[in-house]
Amino acid sequence: MMELELSLNFDCCGCCYPVSVKLHCAGKGLAGEERRSVAVVKIPCPTCNLINDLLFEPTGKVRKVKPSHYQRTLPVPSLN
Repeated sequence: MMELELSLNFDCCGCCYPVSVKLHCAGKGLAGEERRSVAVVKIPCPTCNLINDLLFEPTGKVRKVKPSHYQRTLPVPSLN
């Protein structure tokens, strides 16, 4: 099984803050013809807490960054 560490940089979709992440990747999709595959990871922005879907290739190329459909929501205060 192949493993690699990637350092990726992208701008948050919500506040455009630059975000840097280090990822540890492992699996059979990292070698051979499957190196063209695309992986996705959810990364929260340290500034605005928006969760970004980061799509990237095993080569370290960022394909796309988009807001995640899954967002942590804050509870609404009770009026009681």
